[in-house]
Amino acid sequence: MVERMDYIVFGTPQGWMGVLGSPAGLIRCTLPQYSSNVALQNLGDDIKKANRTAEPFKDLIARFQAYFSGDKVDFPDKLDLSQATEFQRSVWETTQAIPYGATQTYHWIASRINKPGAARAVGQALGQNPLPIIVPCHRVLAANGRLGGFTGGLDMKRLLLKIEGIDTF
Repeated sequence: MVERMDYIVFGTPQGWMGVLGSPAGLIRCTLPQYSSNVALQNLGDDIKKANRTAEPFKDLIARFQAYFSGDKVDFPDKLDLSQATEFQRSVWETTQAIPYGATQTYHWIASRINKPGAARAVGQALGQNPLPIIVPCHRVLAANGRLGGFTGGLDMKRLLLKIEGIDTF
């Protein structure tokens, strides 16, 4: 059980985002939303027992703002994946290895975690990703090069890929 959690909601050039973290690392973040209230709601019920403070997230906030302004940004942040299954952790950690401006497939991730027949399960794990952009599931495409799914919607996936200089069809 997480002893202390902090959260913040902040603005970016694409909308309002929220981040929730613990001393062990980042727990959840939202994709850009049209209002601060929606970003706050998307952080979930854990914020009821968390402190609202920007202090632990200052560098992350600056990097998100730079990312959405078109700058190449990395997210090497420590993650608190204590609520995830072992399979989810392996999928998310492998997805973090996909560099800015590059894409991979669900099958590639499945092969990298030694589960070559689990591409569909990889997609399901990515659909549960609590840290979009930080765990860049938007960089994962279907085997045919199509976008596949995305929890934030395909328009958001296209936007994130476009920010990174990746053309989609």
